[in-house]
Amino acid sequence: MPHILKNKNLEIQIDFPFENYNFSRFDWTGKIVGVTFQDTQLACFENTDNQNEHFSGKGFYNEFGIDNALGFDETNIGDWFHKIGVGSLKKEDSHYQFSTAYEVKPAKFETVCEEHKIAIVCKSETINGRSYVLRKEIELQENSFIIKYSLENTGEKEIVTNEYAHNFIAFNASKSTNYILNFPFQLNPELFGEAVNPGLKVAIGKNEIKFNGTPKQQFFFSNLTGGARVDAEWELLNLESKIGLRETGNFLTNKVNLWGWEHVISPELFNEISIKPGETTNWFRKYEVYQLK
Repeated sequence: MPHILKNKNLEIQIDFPFENYNFSRFDWTGKIVGVTFQDTQLACFENTDNQNEHFSGKGFYNEFGIDNALGFDETNIGDWFHKIGVGSLKKEDSHYQFSTAYEVKPAKFETVCEEHKIAIVCKSETINGRSYVLRKEIELQENSFIIKYSLENTGEKEIVTNEYAHNFIAFNASKSTNYILNFPFQLNPELFGEAVNPGLKVAIGKNEIKFNGTPKQQFFFSNLTGGARVDAEWELLNLESKIGLRETGNFLTNKVNLWGWEHVISPELFNEISIKPGETTNWFRKYEVYQLK
């Protein structure tokens, strides 16, 4: 059963590290599987069939090192490398793929639950001179929740990676045409990295994204900032439920991606991380929910 944080406005459901999802991709610490604002569900599943909750993403899952897991390149095939927040993965070939079902040796996890917060600690083993302690705290506030991260480098080598929250968002299964996604920076499609927009259902404005139809196929846009460093923030409005959701981070980001499908919208703010041995870095992500006027 998930751990529940609840007040008069919000209910957050959180799976414990060894509960349900156990794939080698997303962080196992504080798996936020569902958020409800009053009577409106704000999150959904990665896939519509929802046949394998142990494999697919949901809710507000996050991930470290989507493009290259920590220490992968210096690991020999058949040996182990780190996936932060999960454990040790066995290297199978020369190219890291986040979708590969790697064999997992789970890290050590500790959990402390309080009335309006939950704290999870993930301690890694030492591999090739690398080790870490990840601490995550999820705290419920009146109309928001905040995720606080602390990553300590307990090894002998520098930790260089990134972290993002996938944000599988859907407001009571509302159609895409009811959404407006706002960013605090100008959008220039000529500077985007990858742009996959089947049927041109996604409409790019000056600093907002709308939909002129329901995307029946997956859409994806990378590097929405064009490489510029900007405040980590997005705002999603739903015109049907009259509800807004905003994510803000206390870091600058130069990588913002957007993925989605007919049932889900997923804006992603990446945080670049570099930690020398013996040092710790801290950051947070805050999600605010509000009624539209």
